[in-house]
Amino acid sequence: MRIHHLNCISSCPLGGWLMDGRAASVFERGRLCCHCLLVESNDGLVLVDTGFGLQDIARPRERLSRFFLSVMSPDFKEEMTALRQIEALGHRAADVRHIVLTHLDFDHAGGLDDFPDARVHLLATERDSALAQATWLDRQRYRPEQWSGQGRWVVHGVDGGEPWQGFDGCCTGNGLPQGIALVPLAGHTLGHAGVAIRGGAGWVLQAGDAYFDRRELDPHPRCRLGLRLYQALMEKDRRARLANQRRLRELKRQRGDVCIVCSHDPAEFEQVSQRGLDAPQRLAVA
Repeated sequence: MRIHHLNCISSCPLGGWLMDGRAASVFERGRLCCHCLLVESNDGLVLVDTGFGLQDIARPRERLSRFFLSVMSPDFKEEMTALRQIEALGHRAADVRHIVLTHLDFDHAGGLDDFPDARVHLLATERDSALAQATWLDRQRYRPEQWSGQGRWVVHGVDGGEPWQGFDGCCTGNGLPQGIALVPLAGHTLGHAGVAIRGGAGWVLQAGDAYFDRRELDPHPRCRLGLRLYQALMEKDRRARLANQRRLRELKRQRGDVCIVCSHDPAEFEQVSQRGLDAPQRLAVA
């Protein structure tokens, strides 16, 4: 399967250098990516997370919370939406047959409405937690305004699962394309998952928001202060989040054939995509 790396609209958080390590100071806004994957499979196109979508750009105050709009200040550019980048590669929205979500946070699920023909795969725990809207923060992060197609949701993890690279309870089948697995990585949200894709040279694991700073997977982990604070703000289960980071760290140490990426580290995105953060994916010209 061929895998494309897409940045589906950067966020520009308060805290500048404390968030991205690149800004000139803590007084200007930083820049974090929204790293999604487009997979060319035998069952059509598969999109892993959607980033922000066209409706988020057109009606941000209706679809997104004012709290997160002020804190994260997304850099709304239509050409950076998943749909426009997929079209630039020569495909149509209808070619996306499946969307596999790490979780339902507003910056990961905003483009669901742009692909009305796609089945949407997620863990049942994530669906239930998002629909419950149990806390004020849940109501800010989970935005039902982005979920017009709930009838297309396919939930996984109800009947256990199977092992994958030392992780238990992983989900395949039930409509997921062959070679793709949902890997439970609870912590950031209760139903947070990684998405594992078998590529030509091994596996790619989109770990979503299981970590924010690529150095968190180093033998002696580090993380920028702003990102540490943001992770603490957003976590639903701290013990599970830190335990899963340790497991990812061990996976990286043991398995050189598994490429692990997260959703928001700009340097990591640029390394694996081989292009700048604000460069949309385009069809290569011979």
